[in-house]
Amino acid sequence: MAKTLVIKQIGSPIRRPAKQRATLIGLGLNKMHKTRELEDTPSVRGMINSIPHMVEIVEERD
Repeated sequence: MAKTLVIKQIGSPIRRPAKQRATLIGLGLNKMHKTRELEDTPSVRGMINSIPHMVEIVEERD
């Protein structure tokens, strides 16, 4: 069974570069305080690390 991450959007995409907005949409987030459960892969980790001011990792599950 793969590890999963629960991520939460904490920052607004308003007045942010288009690349950061696209990263949020790629993670499946588009509204404040929305959470998503995603598989823990290097690509997802890279997306989270590229916008750390807009998302936070709430929980890591096995």
